[in-house]
Parts: sequence; structure tokens; C-alpha cells
Amino acid sequence: MNDQSQITATLQEIPFADLHISDLNPRSVVNEASILSLAENISAYGLIQNIAGFAEKGGIGVVVGGRRYRALALLQDDPRFQTITVKMAPDQETAQFWATSENAQREALHPADEIRDFGAMEKRGATVADIAMAYGATEAHVYRRLALANLPDPVIDALRNGEISLSNAAAFTISDDGKLSLEVLEQVRSQGESDHRIKKMLKPDAVKDSDRRAVFVGLDAYKEAGGRTGSDLFAEETLIDDPAILDELFGKKLEAAAATLQGEGWKWAESIGDSYIGWYQIDEMKLSRIYAEGGTLTDEQSEEYEALAELAEADDLSDEGHVRLHDLQTVLDGSFTDAQKAHAGVLVYIDNRGALQVEAGLVKGADKKAAIEAGILAKSNHAGSTGTKSPISQKLAVDLERITTGARQHAALRDPELVLALFAFQLSGKSGYSRVFGLRKDEVPNVPTTEMSGYGLDERLTKPTPCAKYGSDMARVFRAYKAKGPEFIMEEIIRHLASLLTVDADLAEVIDKAVETNIRDNFTPNAENFFGRVGGPYLTQQWRDLLDLNEDHPTATTFAKLKKGEKAEKLEALFGNGDVREAYGLTEAQADRIAEWLPEGMA
Repeated sequence: MNDQSQITATLQEIPFADLHISDLNPRSVVNEASILSLAENISAYGLIQNIAGFAEKGGIGVVVGGRRYRALALLQDDPRFQTITVKMAPDQETAQFWATSENAQREALHPADEIRDFGAMEKRGATVADIAMAYGATEAHVYRRLALANLPDPVIDALRNGEISLSNAAAFTISDDGKLSLEVLEQVRSQGESDHRIKKMLKPDAVKDSDRRAVFVGLDAYKEAGGRTGSDLFAEETLIDDPAILDELFGKKLEAAAATLQGEGWKWAESIGDSYIGWYQIDEMKLSRIYAEGGTLTDEQSEEYEALAELAEADDLSDEGHVRLHDLQTVLDGSFTDAQKAHAGVLVYIDNRGALQVEAGLVKGADKKAAIEAGILAKSNHAGSTGTKSPISQKLAVDLERITTGARQHAALRDPELVLALFAFQLSGKSGYSRVFGLRKDEVPNVPTTEMSGYGLDERLTKPTPCAKYGSDMARVFRAYKAKGPEFIMEEIIRHLASLLTVDADLAEVIDKAVETNIRDNFTPNAENFFGRVGGPYLTQQWRDLLDLNEDHPTATTFAKLKKGEKAEKLEALFGNGDVREAYGLTEAQADRIAEWLPEGMA
């Protein structure tokens, strides 16, 4: 049939009970959730677009509108939908043409058009729920689109023209400076710029609310001081736009904390801007350390402490239990005496979580002599000297330490289960900065800059292990960790060793053959992670190769005329949408080619 203008179609009122899905209808796979959503839409707004049918054995076969038919089947308790207006094909050839054409020509609304239409509907008074129902979309999807609706028109136009990606457009939502937004847009058009870079260009000095300084100061205090905030809607973060105010408040609050501690009897108290204080910093400052006079627990208290600690590690300790554990820990930790405080001081700092940390019991070089004479510094001197030169040379001390290590290693051979547990303990990161073995855990990057777009990994490679809290009793934390059993320990070893795997090409080939590596099990090319980051001519060639099209084939020439962004979206749909592949009537070989296809260098 070449001249479709001569088709004579009629509209007929057909009882729904006389309808069925025709074998000519190409849609055989549907998403049940989407059918339910469509039924809600039809119930609210009516059947906006008629279904099309053809008279065949057994009644009227639906050749166009299979999803609408399935949705209407859910609404048969409603008298409005028990009789349906059907566009009738005059013959089978016409019906077959309609079935193929309607599905092949369907194209999703461009995100830029959705953004504008969603925004216009909201201004007319439509709620998010109304928009979601009208579009058959989730409310979360509508919220994401509405978050972009107030972007400057040129930004949305650039998205529509394929000059920036959807995630690029989302990056512009952090800006409240329209002029700067347009300046940045001109710099990043068609450049394939990263979202992070765009955000830095829009707000180069902005600080996230998760920054340790912001956590310590608090957003309320920052705002009371006149500080301005913005937001990154898609990262669900608040941005601090006046870092100078934040730094001033941070410094003052940290100094106040130091002053409070000095008021508790310490000879001195100083604040440090760093997020961590290590032994090397204390060494560089030429400070000596003294230790609190620890307490001891009775046998009964020790048993109680162990039981409470295990419950705390399993997050199964009551509030009363936490109080009791804290009391017992305070006894164990001991306290500094007034005499010790008179010769020593503290350093205070804010860690990466924004929590105040204190390094206490530090003696300055100028105070060491007086501390030794008072018997304060001698108590923590391992050689038991009173300030005289130790008879143990540095070289001998190193040898003695090596002997101690060797003896410990020798004894560890008696308990392989303990060694495995320690190995997993360090690999998991649970030990924090404490190292158990002489190995270094290098991060092996396995997540692209586009994050998890079109990409997924076994959760064992991505789930984090919470680190022990700073200042925790590491022996207690390890005992609770080991108590989880050999099976847990082995699983920890396997998953962390797997996350460290990085090999050369020859060994990679052996491993891939043994474990049957298939990159496409984890990776599906899409506009964000691949197609939007290569040139238009390359996309055109891939389209032709995948669909076996000659250069002058109408489908190939139509594709070649599209903008780069539109090409990327069509290829994304071809790879990620089974309905699209079905609409193109792919052969089994073509479908397999798409399922196995990888960019150059990955195969």
C-alpha cells in the first residue's frame, strides 16, 4: 500500500467485551505499573486518543493501542468505558500498516519540552500529582523536571539543541545569578563539560553544608551572622555562599572551645585548624605526651563491660546501657590530675565529621624540666628515667622493636583464624588509621565520572564499611568484629580483595576467561555515559552499522540530520528500551549485536 491518503476509516462504538488484542499488534511486552498509571490517567481525563481495530475472527482485534486496551480492562466497573469508540481499518493490509507505523513513529517528549510543559502546568495551578497522572509519570520524575523549570530560557534551549546534557542543565540550578549563568553557558556549550566543573564556575567559592566547618558552626549560627545559602537541588545539599563568614565563625568557636578547656585547669590550650593531629605533628611541635592515670575494673565490672560493648557494637544497646558503658569507660580511661594539668596542655581541632576532638596531656619543651622535676613526665617515660639520657640507643631500640614484632608474628601462626580476622578487619577499613599488617590498601577506581548512570556493580563492591568512632577502644571493636564468625570474615576478605583487583592485560585475559567477565552485564551505553560525549558523525555511523542501513536509507538519512543530542537520545533508547527495538523490527542478529556492543577498546 503506497498511497495512504486513500484509506477510508470509520469510527464505531464497540462494546469492550468484543475487543481483543490482535496478533497484528506488535506490542507483546508491557510494564504492569505503567498500565496501572495509564488506567488512572484515563479514569481522570478520559480516553484522549482512540484505539484502532480490525474486524477479525472472534471480534474486533486491537492493532493500535494495546496499552490503552489493557488499561481499559482495569476500568470495566466504570460504565463510561464499557463501550469504546474504535477507529476501524477497512482491510488487513491497512491494519498491519497502522500497527507497525504507530509504534515505530512514537517518540518520547524531549526533556526540555517536558520541563517547559511541566512548569507551565504548575503555573496554571496543576499539582505535582495532577502532572504525574496526566503524563503517566512518577511524582519523583515530575519534581525533578519542575526543579529545572525556572532555569533561564537559553539554558533550556541549549538542552533542547543537544549543546548540554540533562545533568549539565541540573548543575545550573545552583545559581541565582542569571547573568553569570548565561556567561557560563556560553563557555560550556558543546564542550562536554562535567557537572562538577559547571558548578565550580557558577559558585567557585561555595562550601557544602557537609563541610566540617559548616557542621561545627551550624547553619543557624551562620545565617544569624548574615551568611547566605543556596542549594544544589539534585545533590540535596545546601551551599554556603559566604565562606569568609563561615571561617570567622569557625575560628571563634574553636578558640572558645580551647578557652573552656584551659579553664578546666590545663596550663595551656591551643586550637589547630587541621582536621587531624598525628604523631608527626606532635613531634614537629616538640611536645611530650603524658597519660591520664587509668582506673581498674573489678572482675564483675570487666564482664559487664565486655557484654555491654558487644551489644553496643551490634547497635542493640539501650539508653541505660549506653550510660552504664560510658561510666565504666570513664573508669578505665582514668583522668588527668590537677598536678598533671598544671604542667601540660591540650590541642583542640575539628575532625572531618565536624566533631570537636581533643589531644590532651601534652607538655611543651619549655615545661619539660619542671614536669620531670615534679615527677609528672617521668610517669610516662618507658625507660623509667628522670630526664637523664637513656642507655638504649636509637639503633638498639629499633632492633628491640623488631624482635618484639617477630615474636608476635611467631605466636600468631598458632591461630590462623585470628590472622584471617585481622586481615579482614584492616581491609574493611574498620580499624580506621590503625594498621595491622604491613600492606597498603590502594583505591582501585571502578566508578566513572558519570557515576552510576547506565552502570551497576554488585553491592559488595560499593557498600561502605563504617569506620570505628574516633577514640574507640580498638581491642573491644576488634573482638566484636571477630565474634561475627569465620564465614563473615571470609566474605569480608573476598569482597575487599576483589575491590583491589587491578591486573595487566595478559593476566586479565586469564581472569576474564575463568570468571566469564561480561562488561555489558554491568554497563549499558547511554547519552550521559557515552553517546553524548562523542561526535555526531560517529553516532551516525554506529546507527547505520547497528541497524544494517545503507547510507541513503531513509532511516539513516533522517538520523543523520538530527542534532547531536537527539542522536544520542535515539541511540540510548535503542540500547535501553525493548519497545523501541521491537518497533524497528530488528532481526535476531541485530538484537544480539546491540546486546553485545561495546565502545572501542573495551571489548
